[in-house]
Amino acid sequence: MHHISDEQRRIRLARRHLLAPATRTGSPVAVADALVALHATDAATVFLSVCARLRTPDAAAVEKALYEDVSLVRLLSMRNTLFVVPEALAPRIEATNARAVAAKERRTFLKHLAEDGQGLDEHWLDATEQAALAALTTRGTATGSELSAAVPALRTKITVFPGKKYETVQGVTTRVIRIMAAEGRIRRDRPRGSWTSSQFRWTAAEPRPVPAAAEAQAELALHWLRSYGPASEADLKWWTGWGLGQVRKALAAVGAEEVRLDDDSTAWVAPEDTVPEPAPEPWAALLPALDPSAMGWADRGFHLPAEHRAALFDRSGNIGPTVWWDGHIVGGWAQRADGEPVWRLLTDTGRDAASAIEREASRLAGWVGEARITPRFRTPLERDLTA
Repeated sequence: MHHISDEQRRIRLARRHLLAPATRTGSPVAVADALVALHATDAATVFLSVCARLRTPDAAAVEKALYEDVSLVRLLSMRNTLFVVPEALAPRIEATNARAVAAKERRTFLKHLAEDGQGLDEHWLDATEQAALAALTTRGTATGSELSAAVPALRTKITVFPGKKYETVQGVTTRVIRIMAAEGRIRRDRPRGSWTSSQFRWTAAEPRPVPAAAEAQAELALHWLRSYGPASEADLKWWTGWGLGQVRKALAAVGAEEVRLDDDSTAWVAPEDTVPEPAPEPWAALLPALDPSAMGWADRGFHLPAEHRAALFDRSGNIGPTVWWDGHIVGGWAQRADGEPVWRLLTDTGRDAASAIEREASRLAGWVGEARITPRFRTPLERDLTA
């Protein structure tokens, strides 16, 4: 069995995640392809993750890929989380995750409609969706509020969890839009504000052909291994949200090879992907909250010291903005109200690292400009830096 050291894992991460300066690219789609999927719960994360890996950071290029070329698409998928993925990969993620998420969303909403007692059912929901789609087709784009104004049924309110102490009254607009987006019938268009805004307009979407689930799972597992391997079954299970049986079938289907890690545990790589790679030049990076390089594995011990977790994670396990040096997470950063990036190192990295981190902070400030970034999931260190 081949041995792949933690040092080799960090070298792979630097090259395959386009973090070493020599590996940076000119294409937002190439970044998304290298990372497989970009966390998009926080709209700013997509732009920050991509621009950290572009030779010339350019928010406008990311917007063009998202809203004009639609070569990057948003999908509610793995772990019921919003991701941005390359359009070419979207059918596989639909088949492996997004369709199941959409079906669950629909079932849950229909259950709430039935419990509400107004006689609203799947026929009402279908008619409401058709009316919303017709309104979007006519208008081109619309916000949720504009759709609600155009479609009277969307102004309906229902009681959720009636009779329970957490009973609440909700409007249905957001729920209906979420289901239609999860099913790929509509998609997010440009936000109402800048690229940091999560208040989107909506537009009709073209359906795409979706492969068989087992085939798509194998293809997605292989793509992921090429970016994140070596990785354990637990890592792939966590990242995809699949069951363990599905993970094992996908690994077997692609002929994944088992390797040994520094702690004597075993992990998997893509076929014939065991050759050691040369180290790139030392590199620094300031990556955003929920960046894939920090969120790609269930066990991140090869690049994240355990003693840093309390400062860098929120209570739900979401990592905040991170400072990297040569494959290790060494601290965290934030943006002050005046726009200045500020950071704190949790590891003594030396003078060369400090200079490289300073250059990356300057690079970040240069392209972010007047935009202000506050992570949706705030961590102790990020809060402390902006206090």
